[in-house]
Amino acid sequence: NIARDIVLACSEACPEAVVALIVNPVNSIVPAMCEIYKSKGISPRKIVGVTTLDVVRANKFVSEINGKHVGDVAVPVVGGHAGKTILPLLSQVTPPIP
Repeated sequence: NIARDIVLACSEACPEAVVALIVNPVNSIVPAMCEIYKSKGISPRKIVGVTTLDVVRANKFVSEINGKHVGDVAVPVVGGHAGKTILPLLSQVTPPIP
């Protein structure tokens, strides 16, 4: 398990570092990796999941609807990484959706 090996190595070599994991499914692997840190007495808040793909997808979708360049659109996304829990905040899109 690559994520496990990285988290174990970081727990020994750099336990004060923030570890950003790009994994799938992020909503189950990140909590499991946090348990490793907890078991070693390290704050599990040092492990974060990166969900850039969800933001990229939302930006692309909104840019196509608005006829804007994807680089000019920013859609905040919250929630989990699974289809039912991803929540693009369309009311917060920049520039606003007309």
